[in-house]
Amino acid sequence: MGDQKGHAVIVGGGIAGLALAVALAPRWRVSVLEQAPAVLEVGAGLQISPNGAVVLRALGLGDALERAGMAAQAVVLRDGRRGAQVLRMVLPGGGAGFHLLHRADLVALLEGAARRAGGDLRLNAQVAAVAVEGPHLTLALTNGETMAPDLLVGADGLHSVLREAIAGVGQPFFTGQVAWRALIPGDPQDPAQAQVFMGPGRHLVSYPLRGGALRNIVAVEERRNWAEEGWNLRDDPAHMRAAFARFGGPVPGWLAQVEAPYLWGLFRHEVAANWFSGRAVLLGDAAHPTLPFLAQGANMALEDAWVLAAQLSRHTDVSRALAAYQTARADRVRRIVAAANANARNYHLRAPLRQIAHLALRLGGAVAPQAPVRRFDWLWGHDVTRDHPLR
Repeated sequence: MGDQKGHAVIVGGGIAGLALAVALAPRWRVSVLEQAPAVLEVGAGLQISPNGAVVLRALGLGDALERAGMAAQAVVLRDGRRGAQVLRMVLPGGGAGFHLLHRADLVALLEGAARRAGGDLRLNAQVAAVAVEGPHLTLALTNGETMAPDLLVGADGLHSVLREAIAGVGQPFFTGQVAWRALIPGDPQDPAQAQVFMGPGRHLVSYPLRGGALRNIVAVEERRNWAEEGWNLRDDPAHMRAAFARFGGPVPGWLAQVEAPYLWGLFRHEVAANWFSGRAVLLGDAAHPTLPFLAQGANMALEDAWVLAAQLSRHTDVSRALAAYQTARADRVRRIVAAANANARNYHLRAPLRQIAHLALRLGGAVAPQAPVRRFDWLWGHDVTRDHPLR
């Protein structure tokens, strides 16, 4: 086996699973099982902040990230109805380390790196059953094949087949919010910044992608009736336009161009109490799903992948490495998830709290323009590659 420790099977060919495949490949024989017929991402845009970018650079993908993404300059909070600026947060270092990119582009660069590193990426590989009995692992695929890896990783998202085996059945609850996402044609002259339009019971986030050729839109509305949880439910664009009919600025023009938005209900899942059992472990959304209000889902997945690989490089005993991984990650991801939940409340304030909060943001931004950004030093300034070096 040489320097390799054994066979690692990763269930899920998304950001978390592919990043881990790249990080593990020098020491493990890696198989990635993806149930789709191709490694595709139906999602639209995402934001990579410095805490995620450091992982990509450490994996040798810094230049690829620069080519695939746009360097973000600022985050601008706006009053939804008028479109007027409430607060402009210039990102640290002039935006160095902040990137706006299409999810499919990030997946593609990770997939290429995983294949070059020798990872075995198997498509149409759907898991039928998982048995975790102490150190013994058995994986059954729908084609009748069985596998008994030395390490089993569930990087298969919200509805992870491994989460139930490791952490038990959770009870997600509907947050009272639904989200639309859409891509429309962009303008290359638009600034590379994320804009958040805030209104009573709803908000809309938008930013350019692919050099401004596309514009990403995510629009969230509070409602009592809920939509199916998932990313792939098509909706009538008239519903999206009606929900934001009172919004001003560029929003009406953007929404007029939306042709086929996706709609999903936002559910809150608790961070799993147990992330591992024996030599099986959860990664990314499978362990700690988050609401999309802090742009940290992909970044947490990248951090997880690096820390798990680092702990496996430090410990000869796999179970001890998995325990160290959860210990290193649990408090941080809980803080991130809580911060995302708080943003959902802050963006949707109603009168009179909304006017008071917006005035406080304007005054605070004028008096101490960098203070709002410094509030996130704990998030963006975190470097898992420094704190958990690969050995």
